[in-house]
Amino acid sequence: MTTTQDAPASAGSTDLTARQEQAANTIFRGLSTTAALLILITLAAVATFLLAEAWPALTDASGELAAKVSWIKPDDGESLIQIAGFLIYGTVLISAMALLIATPLSIGIALFISHYAPRRLASGLGYLIDLLAAIPSVVYGLWGAIVLIPVLQPFYQWLADYLGWIPLFAPAEDGTVSATGRVALSASIVLAIMVIPIITAVTREVFLQTPKLHEEAALAMGATRWEMVRMAVFPFGRSGMIGATMLGLGRALGETMAVFMILSSGLTYSLQILNAANHNTIASYIASQFPEANSQGVSALIALGLALFVITLLVNMLARWIVSRRAEFSGAN
Repeated sequence: MTTTQDAPASAGSTDLTARQEQAANTIFRGLSTTAALLILITLAAVATFLLAEAWPALTDASGELAAKVSWIKPDDGESLIQIAGFLIYGTVLISAMALLIATPLSIGIALFISHYAPRRLASGLGYLIDLLAAIPSVVYGLWGAIVLIPVLQPFYQWLADYLGWIPLFAPAEDGTVSATGRVALSASIVLAIMVIPIITAVTREVFLQTPKLHEEAALAMGATRWEMVRMAVFPFGRSGMIGATMLGLGRALGETMAVFMILSSGLTYSLQILNAANHNTIASYIASQFPEANSQGVSALIALGLALFVITLLVNMLARWIVSRRAEFSGAN
């Protein structure tokens, strides 16, 4: 004889499972919200610290700051604002050149790994790219100073000889470029090598997310491999490529040790990237001046750090705005 007494137990088990799922969702939602709030709290804490520590230098109207800070020379007409202008110019110039070098190379490497290379080769190249991103910046700086710069020096002289009429490649008055090679272009090349793994890794993952149906439809219509990439892959990954590029730019803006070890520093608005002692970056300048800075000097250096923080924040906001504008035109939609 059979009974039907199992039904209430089954209903109770269902209710218990539903309550467990609801509790798990509540806990996960709370953890996610807490993690998001921690990001905002950390960002606000960093901004508050920079503003509070830099406030004495920013509000000094008596002119005493220049007399108390060794690296400001008021007799030469220098001020904190003028030095900040030179450093912002050098930071943006060197980072922009690095991005111009790195972006096409990164997109080409990512495209080769995702759509052209055999799967086994693509997997190995992907691991190598990820390993390059893990190399410390000081190693890149040593390699650039000892190995790369001597190799680039003849190339710099060739640029000055044949393209010297362009302001960027103009030589010195005697027709030569820096004998040391420690110029802005060297720093940009090393920065480009450093950001290539970041841009490539992100762009590769975006390309791999392209819907296969889009690619197969383009090929079925008679498109070549390149036409398929141009019609299906690039439209789908355009916002991702922009985001990866801006991520690489943020990395280049804040780099310290590699630039400090390679660049012969100077404070000018010069466009001559093949001559030494013309440019410097904010991060490199802070690293060079911080060890011997007094309290007023530390406040002034933190003010420069605040400027770099604002630049990086604006770059990321611009990237988010561009990505959001391009998202509605993306193949993902």
